[in-house]
Amino acid sequence: MERRKSKQIQIGNIKIGGDAPVSVQSMCNTDTRDVKKTVAQIKELQDAGCELIRVAVLNKDAAAAMKEIKKKTEVPLIADIHFDYRLALQCIENGVDALRLNPGNIGREENIKKVVNAAKLNNIPIRIGINGGSLEKDIAAMNIPLHEKMVMSAMRHIKILEDNDFDMIKVSLKSSSVPATIAAYRDIAKKIDYPLHLGVTEAGTLKGGLIKSAVGLGTLLAEGIGDTIRVSLTENPVEEVHAGFSILKSLELRQKGINFVSCPTCGRCQIDLISLAKKVENALKDIDKPITVAVMGCPVNGPGEAKHADFGVAGAIKEGYIFKKGEIIKRVPEEKILEELMNLIKNS
Repeated sequence: MERRKSKQIQIGNIKIGGDAPVSVQSMCNTDTRDVKKTVAQIKELQDAGCELIRVAVLNKDAAAAMKEIKKKTEVPLIADIHFDYRLALQCIENGVDALRLNPGNIGREENIKKVVNAAKLNNIPIRIGINGGSLEKDIAAMNIPLHEKMVMSAMRHIKILEDNDFDMIKVSLKSSSVPATIAAYRDIAKKIDYPLHLGVTEAGTLKGGLIKSAVGLGTLLAEGIGDTIRVSLTENPVEEVHAGFSILKSLELRQKGINFVSCPTCGRCQIDLISLAKKVENALKDIDKPITVAVMGCPVNGPGEAKHADFGVAGAIKEGYIFKKGEIIKRVPEEKILEELMNLIKNS
C-alpha cells in the first residue's frame, strides 16, 4: 500500500514520518514521581518492543523525576504536559525527547515562546494531541460534526507553533468514536504534511478495546495514513504494544515476532484445538523470528490451507501431523504436539 507522504521528524533515535516505518507507542500508568516503578515499567515496555513511551507529568515533582528516569532508560520518552508551561521547560531541561502539549492551553504568548524556543534549541518535537472529549469551549459549542471540530482545534494549535517558526510537529486527533476518529484523520491528512499519531482514545478493556482500535487504526493504516500508533487499553500497557504490532503485522507494515495463524475449528476437529492454539501462541510470544506458524484443526484442510506457513500442526484423531512448508514430516500423539512443534521451531 502507498503511504501518505509526511514530513520526517526524529524523537530520540526514532525517525517518524517520511519513509520511516510506523512506530508503536504506549504510555506508563505509574506515578512518574516513583522513579523505580516508572523505570521498571519503561523497561518492561521496551522489552515488549515499544519504541516510544509517554509519561504523565502532573507537577514539578514529576518533572524533576524525569531527570533520573532518563538516566536509567534508553527508549525515547515523551512528556505529557497540560496547561503549565513551566513543566514543559523543566522536562526539556531534564532531557526528555519530545513533548505532548497543546500550545493554546498554556496561557500567554510569551510563555508559548519560551517553550517553543527551548524545544527548538534542544531539537524537541511537540505532539499536538486533540481529544474529542476536551475541545476548546468555543469549538465544542459549534453546530458541526465532531470530526470537523477536532480538525479545527488541531489547525488552531498548529498555527500557533508555525507562527513561532516551529515545525517539528506531530499531530493526533483521538475520539472514543471510531467513525469520528477516522473522519478526523482523513480530513487533516489532506490539510497538513506533518506526521500523524493514530489512536482511538478511551477504547475500553482488552477485548472491546482491541476491536475498536483494530477497526479505527486498521482502516487508516490501510489507507496509508499514520506514522505512529498507540492502542489505548484499560489494561497492562504491555498489551498495547503487542496489539500495536499485531495490527501492523496484519497489514504487512511491520514484522516483529512470529506470525501466528490458527483455524476457527469445526465438527471435523478431534483434538482440543482451542487449548492447543492458546498454548502454542503463548509459547511463541518471546520468539522474534520472521516466520509463520499455523495450528489447524484437521488434516483435511490443514497443511493445504496453511501451506504458506513455515511450520505447523494439523489435528487428527487424538494426534497431530507436524508439517513444514506444507509437507507433513511427523505424526505425534496429541499430548506431544506442543513439545514437538516448539522443538522444530527453535531448532530451525
